[in-house]
Amino acid sequence: MSRHSFLPGRTGRCAAALLITTTLLLSGCGGAGPAEAQAAEKDGKAEKAADAVPVEAVAASRRAVAASYTGTAALEPRGESQVVAKTSGVALAVLVEEGQQVRAGQPLVRLDTDRARLAVAQSEAQLRKLENNYQRAQKLVGQQMVSAADVDQIKYDLENVRAQYRLATLELSYTTVIAPISGVIASRSIKTGNFVQINTPIFRIVDNSRLEATLNVPERELATLRPGQPVTLIADALPGKTFPGTVDRISPVVDAGSGTFRVVSGFGEDAEGLQPGMFGRIRIDYDQRADALVVPRLALLDDGEPAVFRVREGKAARVPVKLGYAEGPWVEIREGLAAGDQVVTAGKVALRDGTAVQVIGAKSAATATAAAKPAPAKAESRQ
Repeated sequence: MSRHSFLPGRTGRCAAALLITTTLLLSGCGGAGPAEAQAAEKDGKAEKAADAVPVEAVAASRRAVAASYTGTAALEPRGESQVVAKTSGVALAVLVEEGQQVRAGQPLVRLDTDRARLAVAQSEAQLRKLENNYQRAQKLVGQQMVSAADVDQIKYDLENVRAQYRLATLELSYTTVIAPISGVIASRSIKTGNFVQINTPIFRIVDNSRLEATLNVPERELATLRPGQPVTLIADALPGKTFPGTVDRISPVVDAGSGTFRVVSGFGEDAEGLQPGMFGRIRIDYDQRADALVVPRLALLDDGEPAVFRVREGKAARVPVKLGYAEGPWVEIREGLAAGDQVVTAGKVALRDGTAVQVIGAKSAATATAAAKPAPAKAESRQ
């Protein structure tokens, strides 16, 4: 009897232990605590972020943008002269040097004048003789002591000698070589004591008070360009400087061979530092919009029709756009975007319409100049 009372007690204790163990197991499998739930949520977000494509985006903004035509040309002086000797002789004195400013009519070289002075004296003597003969003949013709034909012959001889005298005087003046234009002595090919032959170039004078640059512009721009439009020049030899100018004249004729017309721009007193022969990049502004919606050129897609990737709610959407003017690193958007829309500027290659993106840095178009590349030297036309 005592054995039967022992077995039921042991069985009860075993059942109680089994019940407690089962309860603990069920509570562990039935749900996680708050810490475990937050960790799981973070893991899910990290996995979702890992699937997004990292991109750089810029917000579309408004700024002034100008329509322009750009090109390259070498600067030329408005006036240039090769000074030649009009008579021959030994150079007794060279009065100017290279780089010196001269005025029109200023003496440059004095040549030996001995031969020219003798020629003047000889012509002058003959002239005085014939003048006296003509005066006597006029008195005698009234007394019928000299025929009218003889008087006419003396008159013609007098005119001939008078012309020779003037020619000799002119040759004497040529012994002083003078500057035909005002400017700077660009080159000198004569030294004191040299014998100068007639028609020999001895100086080159350049009028650098106003420089010009000539562009050969395609005929499609003929209706947009006109004299007086503002011009900006950047010279490769003077980095960091810009020089203002204006369109001086436009050729009214289009060259049939090249399909271009000549546009000449002038740069005056504000062009200090510019020299003839310098190579410059020229921009002619022919229209301007004061409040245009712009994005960087880098945002445009290179797959045919103009389009950009717009970022909205963490996804990229391909948006067709209508382009307007382009200036430097910016391009005007006429249709397709609104101010503040973020467009992708870096990372476009890996994107498709609807791709999840992670924006690394968002900024406005006005502050995107460092990331944007400068515009190539070509015409910026209306779209």
